[in-house]
Amino acid sequence: MLISISINSLSEAQYRSINWEKLNATGPELKQTGRMATRSSKEIVSSSWSVGCETLDRDYADFNVYKSYIGELGVKHARLQSGWAKCEKQKGVYSFEWLDTCVYGIAGQSVKPWICLCYGNPLYGSGTRLNAKIFSDEEAMTAWCNYVEKIVLRYKDVVNEWEIWNEPNGGGTSDEYANLLIRTAETIRKAQPEAKIMGFALAKIPLKYTQEVFEQLKANNKLGIIDYLTYHPYIENPDASYVDVDKLQSLVNEYNPEIKLYQGENGCPSILEWTHALKNYPWTEISQVKWYLRRMAGDHVRDIPTSVFTIIDLQYYNMLQSFGLIRSNILHQIIYKRPAYYAVQNMVSFFDDMVRPVGLSDYKSDSERKITVASFKKEEYPVILLWYSDQIPSDDLKWDTVNLTVNGVTFNDPVYVEMITGRVYEIDRSNVKCKGGNVMFKKLPVWDSPIMITERQLVNLKPEEK
Repeated sequence: MLISISINSLSEAQYRSINWEKLNATGPELKQTGRMATRSSKEIVSSSWSVGCETLDRDYADFNVYKSYIGELGVKHARLQSGWAKCEKQKGVYSFEWLDTCVYGIAGQSVKPWICLCYGNPLYGSGTRLNAKIFSDEEAMTAWCNYVEKIVLRYKDVVNEWEIWNEPNGGGTSDEYANLLIRTAETIRKAQPEAKIMGFALAKIPLKYTQEVFEQLKANNKLGIIDYLTYHPYIENPDASYVDVDKLQSLVNEYNPEIKLYQGENGCPSILEWTHALKNYPWTEISQVKWYLRRMAGDHVRDIPTSVFTIIDLQYYNMLQSFGLIRSNILHQIIYKRPAYYAVQNMVSFFDDMVRPVGLSDYKSDSERKITVASFKKEEYPVILLWYSDQIPSDDLKWDTVNLTVNGVTFNDPVYVEMITGRVYEIDRSNVKCKGGNVMFKKLPVWDSPIMITERQLVNLKPEEK
C-alpha cells in the first residue's frame, strides 16, 4: 500500500507546474482585486500576435497533441514549415495530407496559418534540417518551384502569407539565397498574385549578409518582390537587440521603405541547454517567462508583428528542446502549461488591434536600474507597460518599490496588472499624482518583467471562483 501511494504521488507530481505555483504565491505588496480575463482566438477579432508551430515537417512534435491549445492561447496567427521532403517523397508525386491537418486545424480555430517554405529534398541532393545547403543547380530549382506552385495553389484560399526559407544565412551564400528568393517569389506571385511574401528569415541580425542580398535584388530590379523582412533576434537580454533592429530598419529603408519588419521566430529555453539558440546559460521557467514578455512588449510598442517560438517543446534528432510554452516529454506528450503559456495568453488577450502603440515614454525615477516604459492607447485611454530592461531576465521573485514619473501620460482611475499571472491590484490613490500632463507614482512595485498600468474600466476580470 505504501509503495502504491508513493507511485501515485510521483505520477501526480509530474503534472504540477511548480514554478507557476511559486509565481502565484508571491507578488507585489498591493491589494489584489481579481485576475484579468483571457480570450480565445475566436473571441478576438484581430491582432498581430503569432505562435510557432514549426518542425512538424520533421516530426519533432505531434500537431494533434497540442492542436486545441493554439486557439485557447488567443493568438491570431501561427507559423508552419512546409517540408518539401515530407511532401515529395517520389519525384513529381506530392502528398500534402499531413499538412492539410495542420493548416485546416489551425484555421478552424480562427487562427491564420502562415507557411515558411523551407529546407531541401534528398531526392534532389539537399538536406532537410536547419542550415541545409541552398541548392543552385537547375534540376533542384525547377523541382522546388514546381513544389512551391503546388502548395500555394492548394492552400491559397486559407494562406496568403508565405515565407521563403528559414535562416538562409546558415546554409548558403547571399548570392544563392537571392537567387532562391527571386525564383520562389515569382512562382508564388504567379500562383497567388495577392500573396504577401516574407523574405530573409534571418538567424539573428546579420547586417552585412542582408545588405548583400539586397544588392542582388537591386541588380535584378527585384526590390519590390517581398512585403516583409523576417528576422530571428536571439539574444540573452531581448531588450538589447533593438540597437541592431534599428540598424536593420534603416538598412531596409535604404532599399525599399515599403518593406516591413516582422519578428518571425524568437524564444527562450527554460533550462540550461548545450546547443541551439541561447545555449550555455542557466535559464529557468521563471527567467524564460520574463524573457517572453519583454520580447513581446518591446516588439509591440515598436509596431513590429512578432511570433513566439514555440508552442511546445520539440524533440530534435539530438535533444529535447525546452523553448515550449507547453512542456512535453520525448514521446510528444504534454506535461503541463509553463508559466510562459499563461503570460502569452494574458498579453495577446489584452493587446489586440484595438490597442495602438504610441512609443517609448520618457521617465524619471529614483532607481539605479534602467526602466523601459512602453506606451499604448485603447479607446483613447492610456496603457503603459514597464519593466527593468538593463539585464538578462532573472529568476528572482522580488519587486523593488520605485518613485517614478512618466511624461506625457495621465490616469484617472488606474489599476496595476502583473502580466505573468494576470493578477490585478489596487494602486493606493495617495501614491498617484497627475500634473502637467505627467503621472507620478510613489512606491510603485517594479521588477524585470512587464507590469501594466491602465484605467480600471479597460480591464475585464475573470468571474470569481465559487
